[in-house]
Amino acid sequence: MVTLKQIAEHCGVSLSTASKALRGAPDISEKKIREIREAAEALGYMPNAAARALKTHRSYVFGILFAAAAEQGLTHEFFSRILNSFKNQAGELGYDIFFIGDHIGQRQIGFAEHARYRSCDGVLVVVGAQCDEEIVHELAESGIPLVCIDSNCEGFSCVLSDNEQGMEALTDYVISQGHRRIALIHGEDSYVTRQRIDSFRNACASKGISVPPEYIIEGLYHQPDAVREPTRRLLGLPEPPSCILYPDDISYLGGVYELEQMGLSIPKDLSAAGYDGTVVGQAFHPRLTTVRQDAEGMGACAARELARIVEAGNPEDIRRILIPSTLVPGETVRPFKE
Repeated sequence: MVTLKQIAEHCGVSLSTASKALRGAPDISEKKIREIREAAEALGYMPNAAARALKTHRSYVFGILFAAAAEQGLTHEFFSRILNSFKNQAGELGYDIFFIGDHIGQRQIGFAEHARYRSCDGVLVVVGAQCDEEIVHELAESGIPLVCIDSNCEGFSCVLSDNEQGMEALTDYVISQGHRRIALIHGEDSYVTRQRIDSFRNACASKGISVPPEYIIEGLYHQPDAVREPTRRLLGLPEPPSCILYPDDISYLGGVYELEQMGLSIPKDLSAAGYDGTVVGQAFHPRLTTVRQDAEGMGACAARELARIVEAGNPEDIRRILIPSTLVPGETVRPFKE
């Protein structure tokens, strides 16, 4: 194994200079830092994690608190993309990751206790866990730096998909295709859901479109069966919508199935759109109109933000970061004339 001393000798510098360069110390020139880091990479140098932890009083480990969404766990495409990007960015920043839970073997413990047991420098909270829940407060009170994904956590840094911008873009697009009778089946109550509902209403109002209360119905995220009854209910109204916006690309499948049972199809008899911009959604025929959330950008941003807080040594140095989404026009919203 290549040692730090060998790196220093290879570059013709002192052991202290080599160490400082690899840490990015401000008293070492950028040119020298780059030269020493390139040499370390070429020679295959790997710092000893235990020694580094003793010296810096940090573990270089980020914990992840991930509550399985819709019982899909890591198979949930949107969250798995976030976590994979977080892992990759954390690795580039010199951190390992560890999933924390409320058990060690058969023993039940608190999330904060588990994070301390694994000496986590900070924790990423990825959930539909609302930030007033006990588990998040427990972590916050422990003093461990936190970053939340897609939750408006008071008192912590948050990285959020810009749901207002995404829903506004989708609604504006549907209206541009001539639709004025637009319904929204939304997911369960959460900060994200409330943002999308408000944005949908505002986008319609800005175009002079009044949305009847019965056009906004609750379903569930990533649960196709949960949108079947709302779809049938909307189409049974005296004045049914010409377009339905579904909670996400997966739940949209429930709408497709229900329409088939009624002898109807998309977009011939009804226009529809999803949300998330999943790979599977773009494989549908007809290709789904949706909003692609930048999961990779969210994960990488969260890793950088958590590292920034940890390295600044100030858990109260918090920010709210919005990541833009992208409208993906497909073939499920057809031009419409009343």
